Amino acid sequence: MNEYINLDEKNINEEHICCAIGDPKHQNGVDKKKEWIKNKLKDGHVFRKLNARGKIFIEYEPIETAWAPVIGNKYEYIYCLWVAGSFKGKGIAKELLEYSINDAKEKKMSGICTIVTDKKKPFIGEKKFFEHFGFKEVDRINDYVLLALSFDNNDTPRFSDSAKSMKIENQDFTIYYTNECPYVEYEVQELTDYAKSKNIKLNFVKIDTLEKAKNAPCIINNWANFYKGKFISNTILNANAFEKLIK
Repeated sequence: MNEYINLDEKNINEEHICCAIGDPKHQNGVDKKKEWIKNKLKDGHVFRKLNARGKIFIEYEPIETAWAPVIGNKYEYIYCLWVAGSFKGKGIAKELLEYSINDAKEKKMSGICTIVTDKKKPFIGEKKFFEHFGFKEVDRINDYVLLALSFDNNDTPRFSDSAKSMKIENQDFTIYYTNECPYVEYEVQELTDYAKSKNIKLNFVKIDTLEKAKNAPCIINNWANFYKGKFISNTILNANAFEKLIK
């Protein structure tokens, strides 16, 4: 039987958070991610992971306080469900998702939702997997899909109007990011140094409040690339990837 751990104020300092395990260059990002989780626990944030060394976890919280450009009432919002490596194919993802569904029902929520894409993209859930459990499309922006599993007839969630714009005024290459992902801090610094060395104009916009997250011009706001005012992708860029992209 699989053993799971829910992070809380007592164990979060000792427990790993699955992503970026054992990579010293990302330690600053891991520390910032843990601080972010600590601040979100009061909102009902849940980070549940397999008691093992690996990238196996689910992370969710009430939609009202979730740092995502989705609007709704009494829904849980799943940030991420990730089962990687040798742990795949063992029913762990099923157990994690079922836990979140049952938890939402026990809390008398109206449902649970998450963002997926028509074609699989990094750090975004598998659409078919959630559909297998009864999740249905309730809103869409291009190939980004908001799926929801409803428990009652209350209004279903939707994307915010700001996310649907997918545009910003700044014409320079601009990256929006948050500390939801432990990988981003290192890449922000690497790209900052690279842009400075090449005399390239590169802007970073850190989403560091709930208000900014709800009104972000991007769908997945832990990292979003914009150029000439238009959304390009959610691909987390290092210096080499950025150089290839701008060429």
